[in-house]
Amino acid sequence: MINLEGTTALLSAAGQGIGKATAKAFSEAGAYVIATDINKDSLLGLDKFVDETHILDVTKQNDIKSLISTIKVPDILFNCAGVVHNGTILQSENSEWDFAFNLNAKAMYHMIKEILPKMIKKGGGSIINIASVSSSTKGIPNRFIYTASKAAVLGITKSVAADYINDGIRCNAICPGTIQSPSLEQRLKDMGNYEEARKQFVARQPMGRFGEAEEVANLAVYLGSDASAFTTGQFHIIDGGICM
Repeated sequence: MINLEGTTALLSAAGQGIGKATAKAFSEAGAYVIATDINKDSLLGLDKFVDETHILDVTKQNDIKSLISTIKVPDILFNCAGVVHNGTILQSENSEWDFAFNLNAKAMYHMIKEILPKMIKKGGGSIINIASVSSSTKGIPNRFIYTASKAAVLGITKSVAADYINDGIRCNAICPGTIQSPSLEQRLKDMGNYEEARKQFVARQPMGRFGEAEEVANLAVYLGSDASAFTTGQFHIIDGGICM
């Protein structure tokens, strides 16, 4: 089992889904876990297995600055906050584009920019960005805005990895496929016919099932640990075979 004892992990969007599963996995591996989320109610109960919880809107740079100034310097930064917009380019709106890029990409930019100097001064760290297979790795129908914003995440990952490799900083991205989560459940419900939508989504999965948030969390633990010390600037696809 991978051991994260002696490390501090900071997570965004830790209140549900992949973020929550990863916070728990980091904790079980021995890390000091600082969990953040924009939703106060989502943080309830996390104190059973994390060390600190904070309300954080990652689209607000000043809020990020304030938080970073008061917490322990993390060894691991897990950027998980994001939003999924449906539709093609002709169905998209400027407001949707702006919101998606603010949350999916710009928020990561601010989180990394605020934490990076402290990580470097501390001697290094691991940055893990949640991207998606729906990015520059694969074009998924009706995910235009989402795909563009997640492709930006991959660019951020590559650039940070290249620029700070000699400062002890590793930066990797995780590219999940369709993962069972509260946000997926809501998207299926929003399509009108939940059962039919779920059936169609499952039918598109080469393994015949959705991924589990815990499976992504296990990959995050590996990337946050010394077990991946020789790995940086990579996109780690965990999609049940979608990108085969």
